[in-house]
Amino acid sequence: MNTADSPSASVEEFAGRSVTVRVPATTANLGPGFDTLGLALSLYDELTVTVRDAPGATVEVIGVGAGEVPTDESNLVVTAIAYTFAAYSQPLPGLDLVARNNIPHGRGLGSSGAAIVSGIMAAKGLLDGIVDIDSGALLALATALEGHPDNVAPALFGGLTIAWTTDAGPQHKKLIVHRGVSPLIAVPESTMSTELARSLRPASVPHEDAIFNVSRSALLIAALIQSPELLLAATEDKLHQSYRAAAMPETESLILELRSHGLPAVVSGAGPSILVLCSDPAQRLVAAELIAARSGSPWQSLLLAVDFKGATVTLHPVENSG
Repeated sequence: MNTADSPSASVEEFAGRSVTVRVPATTANLGPGFDTLGLALSLYDELTVTVRDAPGATVEVIGVGAGEVPTDESNLVVTAIAYTFAAYSQPLPGLDLVARNNIPHGRGLGSSGAAIVSGIMAAKGLLDGIVDIDSGALLALATALEGHPDNVAPALFGGLTIAWTTDAGPQHKKLIVHRGVSPLIAVPESTMSTELARSLRPASVPHEDAIFNVSRSALLIAALIQSPELLLAATEDKLHQSYRAAAMPETESLILELRSHGLPAVVSGAGPSILVLCSDPAQRLVAAELIAARSGSPWQSLLLAVDFKGATVTLHPVENSG
């Protein structure tokens, strides 16, 4: 990400600018593809950012997170906007944000990644005509804030993404998912801290477990883009899910039940939500019925599509007060 040659604007140049950003939820890991594979889903947060005369930032949150997340400069979306402006040596104008959130927080659906991508994409729109931020720079900015690219890559680019890091920074490859693949997300009332989930992983794993996951990850790519009938075998994992099971026993129990019925269920991201990668819509209805019939704490089934577009930004015409 080269920002050295970015021209510096004045705060006045941003006057009246307004953008709207739409970012999909994501599910990472997909079973064996730990910290590597991610999928964008048709559930969206929408953000409108308008430049104002007064410095600082205000945030209005509608929907998920209302009354819970910060509504000042400490908000993660504002942080991401400010980080992007600073990366290109641009002065940050005053901002009014309206966030319409649908992505559940703390459920393994990439809400923090979506917030980061929302802010970066908003900054890209506000900087239009002043700085050109390409896809590689977008991924580098988002990964620097999120810490790893597996959620931010599908949020930015849509579809199924493979993410990896090199000496030159994070990289990604976007793939188109087979049209028969029908995702279901089962969302519990409980939440799970990503930091806690990551802390439960061992420092090392047996060699045979690593080989197991390499084979399943390769198979999973083939299953998702060409052969959905292989998804049950392809979603097996020995690297992370079993180590986290004790922290979310209901998730583990429901996954085992679904898989015993031949349904490719895995932990969504850090959990506790469950991703079921059904091979067709009929199989997804079977999964939804099993989840609905489950006693105990309720689970909400979201029947979603794969999002193929990723994050979008719309620039609104600057209103001329004169």
